[in-house]
Amino acid sequence: MTFFSTLFMCFLEKGCTFVKILKIYNMKKTILMASLLGALLFIPAMSGINAKGNNEQKDDAVQLKADPKDSYAVIKFDTLVHDFGKFSAKNPVKTCVFKFTNTGTAPLVLHQAIASCGCTVPDFSRTPVEPNQSGTIKVTYNGAGKFPGLFNKTVTIRSNAKNEVVRLVIKGDMTE
Repeated sequence: MTFFSTLFMCFLEKGCTFVKILKIYNMKKTILMASLLGALLFIPAMSGINAKGNNEQKDDAVQLKADPKDSYAVIKFDTLVHDFGKFSAKNPVKTCVFKFTNTGTAPLVLHQAIASCGCTVPDFSRTPVEPNQSGTIKVTYNGAGKFPGLFNKTVTIRSNAKNEVVRLVIKGDMTE
């Protein structure tokens, strides 16, 4: 019986009040909600039980497909540190290339390459690197105007890889 039919029946009776109508409506709503909750708890619990009462599943009934959440990129660098060694301040610009491979199962996209100092400039492509393919990040250090001596700079790489953040290091010794 719907709410409106209950309302109509109540008006036919003597002594029908608004409070009585609300009590009838709330009681029906509570019974309906309890029934739905019971059904939601009962159906999943019984879904694995077959006609014999055994909790078995047929092999052909369960087809697992690769979930896109299980697919991810993994960035693996050949080396994380490049040492320029000793070089003269007369030739202060040095460049190196870090090679990496996507060892994951999804395309790899580099989002950012952030240097720890303005004297270090990373250069990379935003083109996706397919699984089992390689890419490079070129890092240029410019020691012009810097004091000679040892330096150690980092470049932070951010990507869609499972290992989202990777830090590359360049170091060297600029002499006079």
